[in-house]
Amino acid sequence: MSGYENVRLEKSLYASGNFTGALLALDPDEKYRDTALDGLDAFQRQLKRFDIRVSGANSDCVEKFFSTAQSAVLFPEYVSRAVRQGMEQADILPDITAVTTNINGADYRSLRSIPTADEKEMKLVSEGAFIPETAIRTKENLVTLHKRGRTLVASYEAIRYQRLDLFTVTLRQIGAYISTILLRDAVDVLRIGDGNSNAAPVISTAQQGQLTYADLVNFWNSFDPCEMNTLIASPDMMAKILNMPEFRDAAAGLSFHGTGKVITPFGAKLIKSSAVPSGKIIGLDKNSALEMVKAGEVMTEYDKLIDRQLERAVISCTAGFAKIHDESAKVLSI
Repeated sequence: MSGYENVRLEKSLYASGNFTGALLALDPDEKYRDTALDGLDAFQRQLKRFDIRVSGANSDCVEKFFSTAQSAVLFPEYVSRAVRQGMEQADILPDITAVTTNINGADYRSLRSIPTADEKEMKLVSEGAFIPETAIRTKENLVTLHKRGRTLVASYEAIRYQRLDLFTVTLRQIGAYISTILLRDAVDVLRIGDGNSNAAPVISTAQQGQLTYADLVNFWNSFDPCEMNTLIASPDMMAKILNMPEFRDAAAGLSFHGTGKVITPFGAKLIKSSAVPSGKIIGLDKNSALEMVKAGEVMTEYDKLIDRQLERAVISCTAGFAKIHDESAKVLSI
């Protein structure tokens, strides 16, 4: 038999917080190069081993995972993967974060560099002369990490005959909820800071209560030397922007009608989000504004899931955000 068929599946594989990684150590991908199993990861090979189909019209019922004690060990990973898929489908965080940092503990202190106008200049340095310095220090306050999640409330008896493709849709929705809350956390950090006295500057429009294209241009121009390449607008501000004549040109209209995504006439990506307060637009340099800090991936209470005691099994993700360069995010307010 192939190696993946001899792997002993136990709860202890979840102890590291990375089930697939632990499984990969027992069953490396390299063994399957140029074979029929090439392209499947260690978890997918185990699904094949127990003939569990998780998608498609002929997907199996939930009870197929619990046909043996070993196949039951795969169920929490299936749940976590389905939730992650939902998070990724609804996730715009990659569009607004410059870097993602994974940590193993609960405490994390990010870096901070606040150069003066003089320090931003790359001056000529004579031979033997002192080279100007830019100080980079850790921030005074720790990054605040929040545990966000949902509780899966369903007994094994209630879902055992449900098809896995339908159950996956429900799990993806849980992932979408988590992603929405994480976005709200990110927007709050961009607006009010991460606890290190670095709230975003607020720029008001020329006429209170009104938004013009000239306001957007002036907002864009205020980012020099940073680049304003992303805008996150509240729904009401998004409507005001899309009703501007400048957003009805052929190129912008073709992109919006074809994909639902909007690129502004000055090249910045435009994102609508109810996480932004009414009457506000957040502009940022996506390449230097925000750091996402994650304490592991999506976690499930694997003991309850494996033992079929599905009542109130928690699915969660622990993450937080920190501002990288304070000048890289500003707020436009009407």
